[in-house]
Amino acid sequence: MHGFLCFQKLITSAVRTLSNSNNRGFHCSPLRMASRLDNVPLVDIDTSGVFKYILLKVYDKVTNNQEPEITILRGYKRCNYHSDIYEEVQAKLAPLDCEPLGGGRISHDPQSKKIHIYGYSQGYGKADHEIAAKLLKDVLPGYVITISDEGNVAVENPCVCEKST
Repeated sequence: MHGFLCFQKLITSAVRTLSNSNNRGFHCSPLRMASRLDNVPLVDIDTSGVFKYILLKVYDKVTNNQEPEITILRGYKRCNYHSDIYEEVQAKLAPLDCEPLGGGRISHDPQSKKIHIYGYSQGYGKADHEIAAKLLKDVLPGYVITISDEGNVAVENPCVCEKST
């Protein structure tokens, strides 16, 4: 019975909203259809090693960019070029659309729970390593994550601060 009352209130509210909108369309802000973006993991990287990564903006091209967009991070040893990562992700996410925001490299040491983010992509430019670090911290809260703006050479012993200089 409770579900029916909620439904009845929703319909009544919708009719009022429609009546008050002067035929401008149906507006009902409390309800939102599930977005296809909700099923996209924000981070997908290899479990260890040194590899290239890219940040991507993902959106639903069917709705002409009107749905919210998300930023995701992808990094794989199997991809020799940043563009290989982009092509793989683009194919996996279809019909969603994505565009690269930049790239770099990740050194991932799961034994010591450390990740170092550095470098750039020759094709896509340098990713915002701070955004990459935030995404990684959200999915790997026990890790020490460092970033560096030093080229494409891994630092042997990066500092454990937020940003090395």
